[in-house]
Amino acid sequence: MQRPRVITHNVVSVDGRLAVSPRTLLMLDDRWPANGDGYLDILRRHQPQVLLEGSGSLVTDDQPPAPLPATELPSQVLGRDFLPAEVRARASAGWFVVPDSRGRVRWTHKEFPGPEMAGWHLLVLVAVATPLRYLAYLRREQIPYLVVGRRHVDLTAALKVLRARFAVDTVVATGGARLGGALLRAGLIDEIETEVVPIAVGGTRTPMMFTAPDLERSTRPTRMRCLGVESRPHGRVLLRYAVDNEPAPTPKRSGHQLAAGDHPRT
Repeated sequence: MQRPRVITHNVVSVDGRLAVSPRTLLMLDDRWPANGDGYLDILRRHQPQVLLEGSGSLVTDDQPPAPLPATELPSQVLGRDFLPAEVRARASAGWFVVPDSRGRVRWTHKEFPGPEMAGWHLLVLVAVATPLRYLAYLRREQIPYLVVGRRHVDLTAALKVLRARFAVDTVVATGGARLGGALLRAGLIDEIETEVVPIAVGGTRTPMMFTAPDLERSTRPTRMRCLGVESRPHGRVLLRYAVDNEPAPTPKRSGHQLAAGDHPRT
């Protein structure tokens, strides 16, 4: 395989919601049940080298980013990958990777605070079209980045780069609806892990697990097989499914079946 194994991990309500209200960051909403061990549980069970998070989990679409100063660095410099050797050395445990082609996030942490996540360092995925001021900001802050894609981050290319340059064999994506949807439609998910919490949210705009283009009538949904169901404390349930990335067989039409548009003779 040219890319790492990708596992998506989401904590959702009984009706599949990722938040309680639209445009509300989950980490700031005390209405959502506490996540328990959070990343530590994921690290113990899957031992990934990359935690992949969406920028939408860190900033909302209606939250304007702080302005950045102009830069004198040429685009030829800014448009190259930025991977300082001293930062690579500090990422002894793994990378916290976030796609941010629009340059929206202003980072308060480059490394996880606390001893439990020591050795995990931030790595940003950007595109050729990412604002140059943002790339200059990342360089000033000594935040490494990879340029993968032209207008938007190319997740397929990014995963291949992580495999080739960092020997990454397992990625756990804990991002929101759009990142999960992009991975799903690109056929990049190997396992879907869902922890259900005992609340129901409802709504019409509150994000659900995978936000992606609607399937055409000729396109089949992603098939899965159950790997396990685990009852957890406080009414939680952990569901694990392997994704079947093999093409679905074309159903054979038997003589007594009616095709769409056929009508029985009377």
